[in-house]
Amino acid sequence: MNQIALYSLSSVAIFVVCLYAVVVQAHLIRKILALNMMGSGIFLLLVALALRGAGDGPDPVPHAMVLTGIVVAVSATAFALALARRLYIERGSPYLPEDERE
Repeated sequence: MNQIALYSLSSVAIFVVCLYAVVVQAHLIRKILALNMMGSGIFLLLVALALRGAGDGPDPVPHAMVLTGIVVAVSATAFALALARRLYIERGSPYLPEDERE
């Protein structure tokens, strides 16, 4: 197994485990963290597949896209955590209204 296949399989495994966590977990913070980790799996896949040619080295465009995506993901995670905190202050529960535990 070469390095690209290892990174690709690792990124798919991270994505699938986090997708499962988003679907199964009811706690809002766990869902936000799982979405953040799903993005990390996508970033790993983009970096793994960033090849230019036979011996030319990696393509810098996917790497620039990943760096931009990391900045956007950090901002979106901070915004989602702020909304989760506001929901907790307003409702007193870290769960969404449709996921409310009885």
